[in-house]
Amino acid sequence: MERLLAGRPTRTDGRLVKENLYREAGVSRATMNRAGAILAEWNHRTAATGARTPGETRRDAELHTVKRALKGAKRTRTELLRRLDAAATVIAALHHDNTALRAELAAQGTVTVLGERRSP
Repeated sequence: MERLLAGRPTRTDGRLVKENLYREAGVSRATMNRAGAILAEWNHRTAATGARTPGETRRDAELHTVKRALKGAKRTRTELLRRLDAAATVIAALHHDNTALRAELAAQGTVTVLGERRSP
């Protein structure tokens, strides 16, 4: 039991389940079921740890950290997409204005400068 709870199993995968308890002890399931005091202690100690090994606890902490980082990255991505959308709208408006101004210039025609008018 101590090896499992410490996260150092020798015969199992380390999960805190009764199957691993009797395998680590090297006894049959029937023998484990007859040991009421040991099962009561097992239930008490695994309930206190949430039935998680130190490796599982470490994994869950890393997962929490990664999820928090992902949430921040998603927030940043959303903000950047919003800014990109705003910039695209401004660029489209400027393009429309440029097109209108060029059309207006083309409609005015070409101005030809004539020589100064001479008096006879």
